Amino acid sequence: MTISRSQLREIRLRTARCCEYCLLRENIQSITIHVDHIVPVTHGGDDSSDNLCLACPDCNRAKGPNVAELDPLTEEPTRLYNPREQDWDDHFEMNADMSIAGLTPERRATIALLRMNMERRVIERFEAWMRGEYPGEKT
Repeated sequence: MTISRSQLREIRLRTARCCEYCLLRENIQSITIHVDHIVPVTHGGDDSSDNLCLACPDCNRAKGPNVAELDPLTEEPTRLYNPREQDWDDHFEMNADMSIAGLTPERRATIALLRMNMERRVIERFEAWMRGEYPGEKT
């Protein structure tokens, strides 16, 4: 990955240092948020700013080189949510218990693959919300 310092600065400013998948802010994470290739290089993606987003370590590790997942509702192959092309609020909804609901096939598939509603992650979001630190910026 060859990302310039100015490109990294642009990405961090654009997202307010927030995971573009689960909306956790970088200061909540004990590990620095990662730069993620929305479409991995192995699938033809590049290092352009339009193909890069910030992802918390949990989301980034779970996503890996994937670009699609089965929608758990229909069991159909579905492309993952793309934060550069899609609006978070059109695809996700925050439940009262701080779990994230998928409103579209892309979102349901993304939630499943990124394991966004694992108990530990829901608790982490709830605790951050209680401190007034969640959700972060939506892009």
